[in-house]
Amino acid sequence: MLYLAQVQINPDSAEVQLQVLARQESEYVWEVDNSETLPLTKESSLCAGVLILVEMNQDRQIVSIQDAKEWVLSILQQYMTKNAINPQFIETEQSKVEKWRQEITAQNLELNRRALEIETRREQLQELEQELKRDREELDRLQEQLSNQ
Repeated sequence: MLYLAQVQINPDSAEVQLQVLARQESEYVWEVDNSETLPLTKESSLCAGVLILVEMNQDRQIVSIQDAKEWVLSILQQYMTKNAINPQFIETEQSKVEKWRQEITAQNLELNRRALEIETRREQLQELEQELKRDREELDRLQEQLSNQ
């Protein structure tokens, strides 16, 4: 797993440690989380404050460490141009928003259809209840007539 971390010096032990800033969840998804500190067990000449990319294996052992400068700059170049958002990024986000809008519209139409269907069934049940009540009253009236004869 890949982590973005900042090199720090532990004030108590004077050992070099890595303050995790974010971890990669998938190719384009990173979760910001600075609650974890990783001890740097290898001898290191890293200076405090440096941003690095740390690759760790399943056993949480450091596999590689590299300076994050070029990585950060490539992200900035990819998404930003002279303080303006990259048009390709905007198009991608707009297409995602349009797709979500269409999905929500379709869901809304389906909910409206179901609500109308439920309302129709409720009205049918009310009519049947009224018809049943009328039939019951008719039966009671006929039974009373028969008992009076």
